[in-house]
Amino acid sequence: MSTRAVRAAAAASAVAAAHGVRVRGPRVLHDGVNAVVHLAPAPVVARVATLTPLLRPDPTRPFGREVALAGALAAAGAAVVAPSDLVPPGPHRHDGLVLTFWRHVEVLPRAPGPAEVAAALTDLHAALRDLPTTGRPLDTPLDDLAAFVRHAGDWGVPEAVRARVAEDVERLRPRLDGGPGQALHGDAHPGNLLATPRGWCWTDLEDTCPGPVAWDLACLRSTSRLDGRAALDAVGGPSDAELAPWLELRRLHARAWTTVVQGGYTSGSAGSR
Repeated sequence: MSTRAVRAAAAASAVAAAHGVRVRGPRVLHDGVNAVVHLAPAPVVARVATLTPLLRPDPTRPFGREVALAGALAAAGAAVVAPSDLVPPGPHRHDGLVLTFWRHVEVLPRAPGPAEVAAALTDLHAALRDLPTTGRPLDTPLDDLAAFVRHAGDWGVPEAVRARVAEDVERLRPRLDGGPGQALHGDAHPGNLLATPRGWCWTDLEDTCPGPVAWDLACLRSTSRLDGRAALDAVGGPSDAELAPWLELRRLHARAWTTVVQGGYTSGSAGSR
């Protein structure tokens, strides 16, 4: 377990205890851009921004968006992990960290197939269609990439690489208008679809933003976890040519976050989200 995960578990336990939830054995479920901690024995899971601030200086904004959207979806009966009902979901700040709280769900050892994840995403989009949006179209990936251009020199990313990313984004912008937009998951890959006793359940809505559904479809198409093309074909999705600008934006976005996770620049690195 990394030092940052240990710090995240301590912060989550302290905030939960301040709200009357006893934590005897916090268990780190995931240690990546965020740390995900089950505050056992309570049915509460904390998401703690550890590496996130490197591209998102104020994590309360994406974390707040996620809590609001997940709460609205859960209230509408959509298949999402809901914010905690034992601890105020937040966002909270503690020991310099931003964190939110979620209901613990039993996760079964099963990964979705292409048709299953495509059908689940279609259902999620239907639920999202009726919800209000905030922010600018695709502001999450575009703002993240702008932050990457500004700050990635501190991590050893050459100036020429950062300049090329900025040029690529500007070249893509006019091609990213996919018609009427709606609220999106924002990071719709199979790793964020959990098998639970009550069926498939979406989690990790931190990257939500308004925009065309093509962005979520590009996230699914470009995943390395399964055959993304087969997933889109299962629901009559667009061709790769039709998705081309969003696929390129996804490649840029994934590479930026891969650089954050790796702690520096590696030539040729690519995301596997």
